[in-house]
Amino acid sequence: MTVFAVYEILNIAEAIFGKFLPVKIPGLSLLVGMVVIIVVGWMSSFWLSQRLIAFGEWLLSTIPVVKFIYNSVKQLSTAVFEADRLLNQAVLVPYPHPGVKALGFIMSDLPEHMSCLLDEEHVCVFVPMSVNLTNGFNIIVPKRDIISLDVTSESALQYVLTAGAVMPRQQEDTKS
Repeated sequence: MTVFAVYEILNIAEAIFGKFLPVKIPGLSLLVGMVVIIVVGWMSSFWLSQRLIAFGEWLLSTIPVVKFIYNSVKQLSTAVFEADRLLNQAVLVPYPHPGVKALGFIMSDLPEHMSCLLDEEHVCVFVPMSVNLTNGFNIIVPKRDIISLDVTSESALQYVLTAGAVMPRQQEDTKS
């Protein structure tokens, strides 16, 4: 099966690039095709892709409803991809009501304009839904109600993704 797949890939590459090459060497057209793709990708990462992305963002910012959705998704993706501590600190919080605890992740402290409205210090905690980390609840919890967990982020995420079938492992001491 693998030999057949490689043979077909070589044939397809030969059909696409082989007619432009002056020399007929098996596999040369595949190599040339890969080099062309890499060079075009490298070149486009500098100028062409920047221009296309800028044009696409401008275009999306002119459509009223799409502008709101796009900006929201862009801010979320920027926060996710640029945050070095996102979903790092696993905690237990009282959710959905007092007496019950749910596993969550500390996201950030509240900004001043929100914290001044509350009597005590609060933090924002994301409580993900089981099996699907893209859904969950962003809740504001008093710091006194948060129980910090000594578990790795990976095991806490695994706990959520497996709907509790795999319990979080204690974080190993790295001071040795």
